[in-house]
Amino acid sequence: MSNRELPVALFILRLGLGAFLLLFGIDKLVAPATTVEVFAQFYGLIVSHGMVYGAGVLEILLGLAFLAGLWKTLSYGLGLLLHAVSTLVTYQELLSPFGANHLFLAALPVLAAFIALFLLRQQDTLLSLDASAREEDK
Repeated sequence: MSNRELPVALFILRLGLGAFLLLFGIDKLVAPATTVEVFAQFYGLIVSHGMVYGAGVLEILLGLAFLAGLWKTLSYGLGLLLHAVSTLVTYQELLSPFGANHLFLAALPVLAAFIALFLLRQQDTLLSLDASAREEDK
C-alpha cells in the first residue's frame, strides 16, 4: 500500500465506524425501550429511559468526534472499549452463531476494524481535525 492509499483507507474506516456509533446513539433516542431490554438481557442492568437518553447523547457525541478525527486516542479508544464490551457480553450468542444468532457475528469484524483503526490512529490524517491542528502548529 502506498503512502497515499493508507490515509484514504483509514478515512473510510473512520467514516464507517463513526457512522456505526452515531446510528446506535440515535437509535437509543428513537427506541429507548429496546435499549432498556438489551441492558437487562445482556448486561443484567435495569436502566431508566432517562439513562438511555443520556447514553444516546454521549454516543452521538462520541460518533461525531470519531467522524471528525478528534482526540483520536480518547475517541477511538472509547469506541473500541464500548464495542468490545458490547461484543463480550454477547459471547453466548457468538458460541452458537447459526439460526437466530447469526447477526451477532457481525460484531467480530467491526471489533477488528475498531482495533485496527486504534492501532493506526497516528496515520489517520485525511480530513482529521487533529491532523489539521498539528499542521497549523508547524
